[in-house]
Amino acid sequence: MFKSISNMTSLMKKAREMGGRVEELNGRLESETVSGSAGGGMVSVSMTGLGDVISVSIDPQLVEKNECEMIEDLVRAAVNEAREKTKSLHARLTQEMTAELGIPGLTETLEQLDDA
Repeated sequence: MFKSISNMTSLMKKAREMGGRVEELNGRLESETVSGSAGGGMVSVSMTGLGDVISVSIDPQLVEKNECEMIEDLVRAAVNEAREKTKSLHARLTQEMTAELGIPGLTETLEQLDDA
């Protein structure tokens, strides 16, 4: 019985620690920047690790040529590339965080979720 209480106390401590780490993770993601580009750099997008778009750059020649459909396609492709990078960044930082917590099986479980 006392072992169960000790395990529960340890688990609660880990949960509090994890809450603090999640806040730290969100802060790191907010301060990290990723970029995506398309069309050989004709369109580029920068966003935070949380997925908030910081900037969009479009080659003026595309605008001058009135290439609306191409611009739309390239913006979409650049955003998707940057978004994939945010997912990878988030996965890496989450795995680092969970490895430090030392909760058995948690890192492996999160890796399986990332692969899904």
